[in-house]
Amino acid sequence: MRVEAIDFFYLSMPQVLDIGDGSQDALLVRVSAGGEVGYGECEAAPLPSIASLVCPMSHSACKPVAASVLGAKLDDPQDIVRIGDAVRANSLDLLQADHTLSGIDMALWDLLGKHLSEPVWKLLGWQRAFPKMPYFSVLFGDSPQETLAKARHARSRGFRAAKFGWGPFGRATPAEDETQLAAAREGLGEDGILLVDAGTVWNADLAAARARLPALQRSRAAWLEEPFVSGALGEYKQLSNESGAVGIAGGEGCHNYFMAKHMIDYAGLTYVQIDAGRIGGISVARQVADYALSKGVTYVNHTFTSHLALSASLQPYAGIENHEICEYPAEPKALALAITRNHLLPDADGQVRLSDAPGLAIEVNLDGLASYLVDTEIRVAGKTLYRTPVLKAPPAPLPDRGKAP
Repeated sequence: MRVEAIDFFYLSMPQVLDIGDGSQDALLVRVSAGGEVGYGECEAAPLPSIASLVCPMSHSACKPVAASVLGAKLDDPQDIVRIGDAVRANSLDLLQADHTLSGIDMALWDLLGKHLSEPVWKLLGWQRAFPKMPYFSVLFGDSPQETLAKARHARSRGFRAAKFGWGPFGRATPAEDETQLAAAREGLGEDGILLVDAGTVWNADLAAARARLPALQRSRAAWLEEPFVSGALGEYKQLSNESGAVGIAGGEGCHNYFMAKHMIDYAGLTYVQIDAGRIGGISVARQVADYALSKGVTYVNHTFTSHLALSASLQPYAGIENHEICEYPAEPKALALAITRNHLLPDADGQVRLSDAPGLAIEVNLDGLASYLVDTEIRVAGKTLYRTPVLKAPPAPLPDRGKAP
């Protein structure tokens, strides 16, 4: 079969707030081939990704992403790999291309799994999908009292682990940050697993991050995530040398395999966190999972949006038994929940288990998305390159680029 159409849906909450919550908008991807439909999600600002799908060619290494995907053969997993390689070659200088490819790659795996009646994890070569221990992923509260309440709520819902990130943490004094950490520890209890996400708040300021280490150690944080931006390899490594029992985590900012490889090789990471919606999709995430395993670094998914993205993010390391922790979006906006009809809920043992149903085993809820759909049109020189597709209609081709030859 051949890829016949790609539809991008720009979805958004009525109001997008200036907070570190990526579930406020979404870019849903639908790919059609051979009478099957697959879905994916890009973890990126929707409009630039739509533009990179359809933009006019700038030069031979700056082609629209759609040009490498539409009409491509899709019969087995290697075809998906070849499509990704073509996008990276033909859109080399289009810097949004990896983010755009990510959602397409997810949709291709979902579609192929449905076509072959196999779950994605099995198509990736895993013999079984091991259960993962989810951590309750939330923002720090605006006050220690709010953080305490969130931590208690996490335990009341049966989560052994919780991650607190962004919010006020790292923006005030180390003493004020310690009150936040103490509140999180109190709420989780002595046996709870506390994870901390600084959200790159210190950029590459080693001294600022170092000043928080004593409080992180006293609160028995299992990891400090993204103290610095992804490229600050020297600062990551130095902090790792000093952090003691507090592991250093990072990698969600990586948007290709080599960025992730460099983080694993040179940043002193204990945990590498990969977002399949950014790095180029499930295909590249699986490469990183394999490399992390070979280097003794624990692979963890990064997911803060929908359960479609959650399912996709778990597939690349489903078969690694001892890489068992996974991020679980605990307070997503209504949009993120509305994207799918079914959700990956922790079982009676508090574990998340992937289905053995075909594809990503997630049903997209088109009926529930109409109120979130952002009407969008891209016109260049009087020519319409993109317009918002109709949610319920059969997949419509992109103007002038939608049908395979």
